[in-house]
Amino acid sequence: MKKTVLVLGGYGNFGKRICETLSNHKNITLLIAGRSRHKAEALCTQLRNKHVPALVKAVVVDIFSESFPQQLKELNPFLVIHTSGPFQGQNYRVPQACIDAGAHYIDLADDRRYVCDISTLDAQAKEKHLFLTSGASSVPGLSSVVIDHFLPAFSRIDSIDICIAPGNRAERGEATVKAILSYTGHPISVFENGQWNNIIGWMSSRKVDFGKTIGKRLLANVDVPDLELFPSRYSPVKTVNFQAGLELPFLHWGMVIMAWLVKKGFVKNWAPLVKPIVASSNWFLGLGTDIGGMIIKLTGVDNLQTSKEIFWRLTAQHGVGPYIPTLSAIILAEHLLADKPFIAGAQACLGLYTINDFDDHAKKWGIYHQTFINGVEVVNG
Repeated sequence: MKKTVLVLGGYGNFGKRICETLSNHKNITLLIAGRSRHKAEALCTQLRNKHVPALVKAVVVDIFSESFPQQLKELNPFLVIHTSGPFQGQNYRVPQACIDAGAHYIDLADDRRYVCDISTLDAQAKEKHLFLTSGASSVPGLSSVVIDHFLPAFSRIDSIDICIAPGNRAERGEATVKAILSYTGHPISVFENGQWNNIIGWMSSRKVDFGKTIGKRLLANVDVPDLELFPSRYSPVKTVNFQAGLELPFLHWGMVIMAWLVKKGFVKNWAPLVKPIVASSNWFLGLGTDIGGMIIKLTGVDNLQTSKEIFWRLTAQHGVGPYIPTLSAIILAEHLLADKPFIAGAQACLGLYTINDFDDHAKKWGIYHQTFINGVEVVNG
């Protein structure tokens, strides 16, 4: 019997990549959903022309409409994958509707409150024996998997430093940019040196070396769920840091100026101007590269009580970087479709799969990672 998978925002920057992958499963009906029937049908046609084994259909869905909960019950999906960001300001009407409809739920949320508070639905999800998870993306989905992989090498982790640097030519979605703009220049609560402090979004710039393939990239403060979830998950860690950046220095410093204008009170919020901001940044798509990367650096002491640093570096070339945020959701969706055991309830996406699961998909796109322990590269680290 075919299982129905509904992808909300199915033709968007991340949704279409999830649909491309899941359409290779023969025993599913894949519903590509969004407010534009034309865009949904266009992707369906594209996939059918590739003779994918899944049955693909376009569905017009507006998650903000009053009729959405009833429509979801009528569609009766086995699984809903929610990619319709930005998640900043969204409530839990979508996962709540999934619980009411008896559907599993996965989202790619990057909003701190949305991901961290998904557990408020835990009791309801357990009662219906459903799997709900939020943040099945690069963070905290992948980042937690990487840290969990290296956790046995430490008796104590003192600091976690996470960096993401997309290539300028890589495709970027408007929702992602809007999310970043929403906290640019605003305070972000972070755990530093064992206590909570406020830093400013898209400030505290620094340059980080991503290796020979990528080179050095400018980074600045970004708000992600990891900043709140990791201090308790990896206690007694003293510092958790996350930064991201733009490849082109003049765009990066332009964002820093925008952050300064918000901090000083000249601008309240840049998010409403996302369309002209994205349009102006697109003028420069011909510059830079399509190469992106991710770094996770862990410092602490090993089981012999000696200092230890593990430096994990991921590289994505040829414009495949936007696939990385989709892999957590794809992996978990495939686990559910294969009837693998799951823990019922609603939870942030923390350590829900293995690094080997990630590698099985990443290698298809030529995405690779390297590990350095105390400065020395190790094989299969």
